[in-house]
Amino acid sequence: MSTTISNPSTAKGAPEPNPNEKPVNYINVSHTLSSWLLTKDHKRIALLYLFSVSIFFAIGGLAAGMIRAELLFPRGSLLQSEGYNRMFTAHGAIMIFFFLLVAIPAILGNFLIPLMIGARDLAFPRLNLLSWYLYLLGGTFGVLGMIFGGVDVGWTFYTPLSSMYSNGQVTLVIMGAFIAGFSSIATAVNFIATIHKMRAPGMTWDRLPLYVWGHYATSIIIILGTPVVAMTLLLVVLERTFGIGFFSPELGGDPVLFQHMFWFYSHPAVYIMILPGFSVISEIIACFSRKRIFGYHFVAFSSMAIAGLGFLVWGHHMYVAGQSMYQGTVFSLLSFLVAIPSAVKVFNWAATMYKGSVILEAPMIYALGFLGLFTVGGLTGLYLAAMAVDVHLTATYFIVAHFHYVMVGGTVLAFLGGIHFWWPKMTGKMFHRGYAKYNAVLVFVGFNLTFLPQFAAGFLGMPRRYHYYPEEYQVWMVISSFGALALGASLIFPVFYLLHSWKKGEDAGPNPWGAKGLEWECAASPPDPHNFLVTPIVTEEAYNYDAEAEERELAAAARGETL
Repeated sequence: MSTTISNPSTAKGAPEPNPNEKPVNYINVSHTLSSWLLTKDHKRIALLYLFSVSIFFAIGGLAAGMIRAELLFPRGSLLQSEGYNRMFTAHGAIMIFFFLLVAIPAILGNFLIPLMIGARDLAFPRLNLLSWYLYLLGGTFGVLGMIFGGVDVGWTFYTPLSSMYSNGQVTLVIMGAFIAGFSSIATAVNFIATIHKMRAPGMTWDRLPLYVWGHYATSIIIILGTPVVAMTLLLVVLERTFGIGFFSPELGGDPVLFQHMFWFYSHPAVYIMILPGFSVISEIIACFSRKRIFGYHFVAFSSMAIAGLGFLVWGHHMYVAGQSMYQGTVFSLLSFLVAIPSAVKVFNWAATMYKGSVILEAPMIYALGFLGLFTVGGLTGLYLAAMAVDVHLTATYFIVAHFHYVMVGGTVLAFLGGIHFWWPKMTGKMFHRGYAKYNAVLVFVGFNLTFLPQFAAGFLGMPRRYHYYPEEYQVWMVISSFGALALGASLIFPVFYLLHSWKKGEDAGPNPWGAKGLEWECAASPPDPHNFLVTPIVTEEAYNYDAEAEERELAAAARGETL
């Protein structure tokens, strides 16, 4: 198979660069405020998302810090009980609705999908800008709700507590999540239309990067699932505002109905958060192993399998909510089933690294950390899929630890790995590689110090969301809180060395990692405002590192060397 991809710098008809002129790219093409706030360039919109998502992450992280400080002592000293309830609700709601669901698709997805498939932009640039404004509006509603009264019902908004008894700003925060949901739907529609209609010549479905496959599957989940939770939350607002009985027994409603509707979306939402992370890891492992992903088609279709099966397992959140034993048995079996495509990915990534030329740059260290943490999160999920074990562990700190290993250990490490991997492409500058490597290790250590003790505390019976707790659990909470301190420092440090690199870093060049893909081989760093000077033509399979390895082996053999 031919391995040629047309390159704008060498393609016939490409303009000759003037060495005396500073290249125009998407960042320096205009510097006015309006050029950013009214931009239709997917790359600039990705940076707008990066800025706004970082702010919401900082707010959610601050709430987490308050929680960990409070739990240093069994009787606490920082917050009263009601304030503690509002603090963990703020942490959960902001992190889930305004960070985890958004970070990778809106930032890295926006920036990379058109570049990876050889398109000039997303299919609907104005809709893309509207998505950012909707996200910003929703996030603002959510934060204002937390500031002006807060919410004390947890991020799940279980009824009738949220609809009848809470005196917090439930309506305001729900409206924030509701509006942000429309932002996600618009982004998903944009991605699907772009992937279907705007691929470069030769970019067949078999040659799509796995990153694009992951976002395609995620977009399907968003479009099918988000309207359900949006309608569910709207019904809570109607019940709370007008006293219309949907979920509250006092008004003739059924609170279990709320849980069915909420988890029908919210379990697939786990995959909205983690599937884009999977796609980032595939890119990183292929690049830093210098090998094509083992079982490319299995990895691609496992994303689609997860998207489908994810809608069938919501009932495992409700083993203790009164559903019958037979229903629980079915949901238990289905929950075990969804582990298969997830395991396919992990095994194939491991097989890709086997006998590969593994390079331990910072993105690869994050990817290896992801593999370890997500595997722990996935295996502990099997405990919770089993009814008998789940009944013992429900509402304990074991759930907290499992959830964070999957979502934070998965999504956050993938996000950090992705930001470090594509930062040279986004900014044209290279960060301090040594700092980045040390920080990646610190993230892994800090994370495990924070959440590993919570498995032990939960297994021993410590309930989640409790303000006061017996002294026997203090040792686990102290270790966890000091781990959170290290983790927090490791999440702040990249802000400084990445921003410093943007200002004073060395030029990265178009492809500092020697990676495969249109964004690396056919676009400058930072990219042109229109991405490509000429339309690339794809004539090779994705991740064709094997051909380069064969050439190196042949060259070495010709020199009489052994690789």
